Amino acid sequence: MSYSVHPVDAIQQIGSVAWTQFAEAPACPVDPFLSYAFLDALETSGSVGANTGWVPYHLLVKDDADAVCGVMPLYLKGHSQGEYIFDYSWADAFERAGGRYYPKLLSAVPFTPATGRRLLTMDVAAETALARGAQQLADHHDISSVHINFLDQAAWRRRGEEGWLLRTHKQYHWQNQDYDSFDAFLSDLSSKKRKNIRRERRDAVQGDLVIERLTGDMITETHWDHFFRFYMDTGSRKWGSPYLTRSFFSRVGETMADRILLVMCRSGDRYIAGAINFIGSECLFGRNWGCIEHRPFLHFEVCYYQAIEFAIERGLERVEAGAQGEHKLARGYLPSETYSAHYIAHSGFKAAVDRFLSEERRYVSEEIDYLEQFSPFKSQS
Repeated sequence: MSYSVHPVDAIQQIGSVAWTQFAEAPACPVDPFLSYAFLDALETSGSVGANTGWVPYHLLVKDDADAVCGVMPLYLKGHSQGEYIFDYSWADAFERAGGRYYPKLLSAVPFTPATGRRLLTMDVAAETALARGAQQLADHHDISSVHINFLDQAAWRRRGEEGWLLRTHKQYHWQNQDYDSFDAFLSDLSSKKRKNIRRERRDAVQGDLVIERLTGDMITETHWDHFFRFYMDTGSRKWGSPYLTRSFFSRVGETMADRILLVMCRSGDRYIAGAINFIGSECLFGRNWGCIEHRPFLHFEVCYYQAIEFAIERGLERVEAGAQGEHKLARGYLPSETYSAHYIAHSGFKAAVDRFLSEERRYVSEEIDYLEQFSPFKSQS
């Protein structure tokens, strides 16, 4: 069997039916970020595109009979923003040496540091063809590199066997140990951590604060108006240029509201804070948060504790609360490795990056081992 790989500049050129058969394959967990609805909303809302430095360049692989065998989300990037895996030092070093790092090719879900499948096939040979197709595109167009971010560990290992450079990173995830209530989770913690969490939850909702958990048709355009205000306020303060447009939220609200958990905080008749989560078949993914009024511990309540309660109620295996944040450790989110793979076209630069990554992987592993000493859970020894 031979395969051919074809780039397209919009997910609509692949279509919902073709994309969904691979993104939502029966044997795979449901990943809301890989859904046609989510990725199409990013494109049609203008959240990604030439004006944002995220140019869609998705791949599909066909067999000898011209049947589509797989797809791959891929973007031509003019910068490294919105990726949550940092290669700015690589770009600086390569360009100081006279090279041109940008544009680069990136397989990822834009603005989303969540692990998932990236080479969407039901056949390992077709998966290999997609990865090689991305490499060949880079070589043909004199593009410096191809990056696959937050891919699953099995596909990460297969890329390593094909000569891609392997990188590890750290996030904090909450794991559901078949808890039947939030109190059952708390009972697994040390006494001090358990008391701290109860105090934080109590203090967060003092006064007239009401917390609403909304999903499906409970979410209205009014909720999106308020949430977008929170999102813009936080984004403008943290990174200067928020990525998602207002119409993006309306689009996902129309097409995948049953995969969204919106946690909104109301003081009287006025919304003051909110967080958006996306619901998978195994995992609740925490994404964006914002507030316009400071309340002690409200961020922890809305983003971490409400997510844990929802995951327990839904029987979800884990909560991934996004990138960074050692403060998550004391609240039951333990360090976990995440993975990326990198193809570097220039042999000399590839060797230098390879040496760096060898040391970085060791450091990440040692850091996780160190952080586990501060687990809030009761000692099992």
